[in-house]
Amino acid sequence: MSESENDNEEAQADEEVTEEETPAAAEEAPETDEEEQTEETEAETDAAEEADADPEPETGTGTADDDPAADVDAGEADDEEEDAGPRFDEDVMPDEEADLLIPVEDYLSAGVHIGTQQKTKDMERFIHRVRDDGLYVLDVSQTDGRIRTAANFLSGYDPEQVLVTSSRQYGRFPAEKFAEAIGARARTGRFIPGTLTNPEYAGYIEPDVVVVTDPIGDAQAVKEAITVGIPVIAMCDSNNQLSNVDLVIPTNNKGRRALSVVYWLLANETLDRRGAEPDYALDEFEADL
Repeated sequence: MSESENDNEEAQADEEVTEEETPAAAEEAPETDEEEQTEETEAETDAAEEADADPEPETGTGTADDDPAADVDAGEADDEEEDAGPRFDEDVMPDEEADLLIPVEDYLSAGVHIGTQQKTKDMERFIHRVRDDGLYVLDVSQTDGRIRTAANFLSGYDPEQVLVTSSRQYGRFPAEKFAEAIGARARTGRFIPGTLTNPEYAGYIEPDVVVVTDPIGDAQAVKEAITVGIPVIAMCDSNNQLSNVDLVIPTNNKGRRALSVVYWLLANETLDRRGAEPDYALDEFEADL
């Protein structure tokens, strides 16, 4: 066989090997670690926003073995935190001696006073101050007073004619528990259009008053309540507008524990004004994580 023919055969063999070594599945390569990390970060951010908390900062890949002083520093920090006890905002209302339904520390530990980094002109009168991190601090004495006012208002209605709504995840369980406690009706999750305005709809109801967890998330319920002319009681944060709200309860309306505390107090106060014995505990209103 000539060297030319030999070279041709070797070249042809090389081409076949090259084609076999080129993976046809390269287009179906799995996502990179960077893409997976991006998706995980986005998921963590979404969860943190829903819980009204900052996402956890990213940490390095080093271990305590890399830095022998790390364990010592961490231990000292833990000891300092234990000695200091829980840290709360101290300045949350003008009158530090105000008579509240529960100790002010209970409001603070639940984050009832924590607003957003935005405020509306409507909510300005319920804001006590702004923190260094830009979050507005709600006046908890006004929160406390408005819970009493709302309870007094609701106690004058037939319980079955009170409708409670919450599209927010952390508001659904306490809203349903509130409805159960006072004998009201609850519509949580997505509010079906026509619930208050379309008699042909199977779920049509005719309440006399509506309680909403957030005028933004529960906008459909607010809109229909205004259409049929019934009053709206709303839990409002610093970023809410009050144009269609008849009675405001200023509060953090995004936090799990904050909503549990406010609905719990509202239920017990409403029962008390009806002459019933309020016997519900706070943990009965707390939604699971």
